[in-house]
Amino acid sequence: MADDLPPVMRETAPIGGAGTDSGPGPQDDSASVPPAQEPGGKPRSEGPRSEAPRSAASSGDWRSPPFHRQAFAAIDLGTNNCRLLIARPAGDSFVVIDAFSRVVRLGEGLAQTGRLSDAAMDRALGALQVCADKLRRRRVHLARSVATEACRRAENGPAFIERVYERTGIRLDIISAKEEARLAVLGCHLLLEAGDGPAMIFDIGGGSTELVLVESMNGQVPRIRDWQSVPWGVVSLTETCGEEPDTATGRAARYARMRQLVRDSLAPFAERIAAALRDEPAGLPLRLLGTSGTVTTLASLHLDLPQYDRRAVDGLIVPAESMRGISSSLADMTPDQRRALPCIGRERSDLVVAGCAILETI
Repeated sequence: MADDLPPVMRETAPIGGAGTDSGPGPQDDSASVPPAQEPGGKPRSEGPRSEAPRSAASSGDWRSPPFHRQAFAAIDLGTNNCRLLIARPAGDSFVVIDAFSRVVRLGEGLAQTGRLSDAAMDRALGALQVCADKLRRRRVHLARSVATEACRRAENGPAFIERVYERTGIRLDIISAKEEARLAVLGCHLLLEAGDGPAMIFDIGGGSTELVLVESMNGQVPRIRDWQSVPWGVVSLTETCGEEPDTATGRAARYARMRQLVRDSLAPFAERIAAALRDEPAGLPLRLLGTSGTVTTLASLHLDLPQYDRRAVDGLIVPAESMRGISSSLADMTPDQRRALPCIGRERSDLVVAGCAILETI
């Protein structure tokens, strides 16, 4: 069925960049978010392996509406968040008609045990049940559902995927790090700052971070020149570096260790891209595009927003010095000080420090 879709559905899915944690904003949003009048983002689509959710297609009186009225969906079960986006075609783009995001911390404790905990799986199942209900209510025609680093690494990841299917009818596909990097490019390349030549797209997740060096020409889908995935995301890095110290000196030392771990992992990639960029015209800046809850959170703080607003953040161009300054400031704060910031809150106050360390290192 997906093979019959037009190229835009098979190949692109811009939902937001740093200007994503791809899609709904950095805050936990357990309620429906129906921006039906808001043009813009496209749901993530990974291609011809998409399938209609069992629960959405099983209604006896279900009829396939005309293409322009059909709803398409994407589910991304990450190490920290579960996200859903539902959209309908609108010209050569899409209109978001429903969205859902919830912090589930599926990868909690994974670094220590190598397994998904019962509590984490229950949280994820609760969020996925909400997604399944929305797929049914919106009569979704085609859905693409993926799981990433936590399920890739966990010994019981495949068993959890089967449990999800039995309980919700959602068939999650555990995608590779390479596929995750490819989707990051397809999901937000339209938000790249205008211009031809090299650019770096990066996706700071809960359990891993993907960096992709691309070449963009004439507004086309960029060509991937090189990529790297490292096992440091906001959850895995936070858990590896332990609890946050009470003192400013302790917090600074912990932050420095986070940056060093990421720097060591990225060193081979940094060497490769330095060689690749050596032949580029002198003085041509390397454009950066971030897609994650970290970059949308920091962009919100840059704008001094009272609450997260996707329309204000998507595609926003923020000077690198500003992002570095905000990162350093957050790392210096106590947990209570970060919790008091409206665009961070309790759910992300501990994890945002690791995100800042990854971002600054990039």
